[in-house]
Amino acid sequence: MQLSDKHKLKAAITGVGGYLPDDILTNSDLEKMVDTSDEWIVTRTGIRERRLLKIANKGTSYLCVKAIEDLLSKTDTDPLTIDAVILATVTPDFQVSPTSSVIISEIGAHNAFGFDLSAACSGFLYALSTATSYVSSGRYQKVIVVGGDMMSSLVDYTDRTTCILFGDGAGAVLIEPSQNGFGFEDEYCRSDGYNQMLLGVKAGGSLYPTSIETVKNKWHKLYQDGPTVYKRAVSEMYNATFEILKRNGLDADTIDFFLAHQANKRIIDSTANRIGIDSVKVLLNIDRYGNTTCATIPLLLYDYENQFKIGSKMIITAFGGGFTWGSAYLTWAY
Repeated sequence: MQLSDKHKLKAAITGVGGYLPDDILTNSDLEKMVDTSDEWIVTRTGIRERRLLKIANKGTSYLCVKAIEDLLSKTDTDPLTIDAVILATVTPDFQVSPTSSVIISEIGAHNAFGFDLSAACSGFLYALSTATSYVSSGRYQKVIVVGGDMMSSLVDYTDRTTCILFGDGAGAVLIEPSQNGFGFEDEYCRSDGYNQMLLGVKAGGSLYPTSIETVKNKWHKLYQDGPTVYKRAVSEMYNATFEILKRNGLDADTIDFFLAHQANKRIIDSTANRIGIDSVKVLLNIDRYGNTTCATIPLLLYDYENQFKIGSKMIITAFGGGFTWGSAYLTWAY
């Protein structure tokens, strides 16, 4: 028997956690590594520093475990009550073996299942969509979505076009049934594989397995065609957000907070301007963390959590390699 719309469960974010490594790489540090300057980086990206995980033999799972431990502590949640953990990442600890399994064991969520979700910088948005669908179906009660990436493992620190952009970090949210009618309202997600190599890592998959040639050519390091990605990101994040606003009867003035993937401040500003969202509603932390890929949106939630109020209307939007993109509409539940 299907529930009527009036009685359907709504899933909501009920807690947020985050983790940033201690080591900071500033623009001044990068000036000593490549031909760049603080002024050039800030003007073109809005980034002043980024965090790097430099603890030996630690990877993305470490970042995510720390973020989830923070979440569990803040929400006083017993890890044994967690039903599932969905990890959004482009830097898993290993090939084949899912990093989510490591995370589940490390946090003691022994009654949970988990999986990794790969959708580039849109990964957290896609994972949030999946988790809220699980909970709103009534099948599961507590699902953790964690976005985490150790981007320093993919960056070529001799390539000034990419090494200035990325940092390491993780953020996590708890998804539960809404108790007050607020929560995840709508989403619009899309993908396009025709321009796959304009942003990504060429080798390491089945098409270009690791070889002496791939290592020599640095095909395991991140590459992007900046100008093309910039134009497509602004266009698609605007289109997705416009669709969300239109079909939910919203306009820019009714939105309280705009959370865009923190890839480049100029992309964020251009997207917000096209939508007509006031700059005071645009949340930013790119200046301190750089682009942490799947972690940018949950880290925005983590940093600004104390500013949100019950019922706050929020738009989340992202664009990533592949290409992947989308927007979601949430009303804050606590």
